[in-house]
Amino acid sequence: MSHSTASPNGHEQRGLILDFAGVLTANPNAIHRAWCVSQGLEPGAWRSTLNDHPEGRRLYAALEIGEIGQAEWNEGTAVLLGEHVDPVNLMGRAWAEVPPARRMIALARAARAAGHRLALLSNSFGLDPFNPYEHVGIWGLFDVHVVSELEGLAKPDPAIYRLALERIGLLAERCVFVDDHEVNLLPAAELGIATVHMADEDMAVAKLEALLGVTAELTV
Repeated sequence: MSHSTASPNGHEQRGLILDFAGVLTANPNAIHRAWCVSQGLEPGAWRSTLNDHPEGRRLYAALEIGEIGQAEWNEGTAVLLGEHVDPVNLMGRAWAEVPPARRMIALARAARAAGHRLALLSNSFGLDPFNPYEHVGIWGLFDVHVVSELEGLAKPDPAIYRLALERIGLLAERCVFVDDHEVNLLPAAELGIATVHMADEDMAVAKLEALLGVTAELTV
């Protein structure tokens, strides 16, 4: 692992490690509730099926680490949601209207332009047939990618954070990690990585601007 160097703007080079869903996208809960209603389901059906139903939890955990693919997950989860739910591109249909987090993406672009290194550290929800990273258009923004489905590891397993540090090539103390789930921040903090909880996009961006010495500027 290399030691940090000066970035082109004169600041010491930092590593910015970003989660995807809820960090580079808006919080998806409202969109998922609206989608459920559009499908004739209870508003909370998506969340309860993935989080509370034992088979729903099993399927999602298997998807995260690549034990099953998204198409297989679509088939299994559609049945749990309701007999009338079409499994074809289920994940893509539920996620299609979740908007990008425009200020956080602008912050990430500013950080990279300033010479900081960027890593995507994401618990996957499948790549095919729906690729959420390409859908939002952020894949090419990152120097390195650590996606749970491709690694067979998922947050909060400490090993996936160590893998992110290895790939980004900077000491933990030079890195900052952003996630919307506090449970995922704890292993990063234990490794010495600074953490920012994405509970509010404006507040999180302001903290990162101060840490990285950059300004997030939205383009029209």
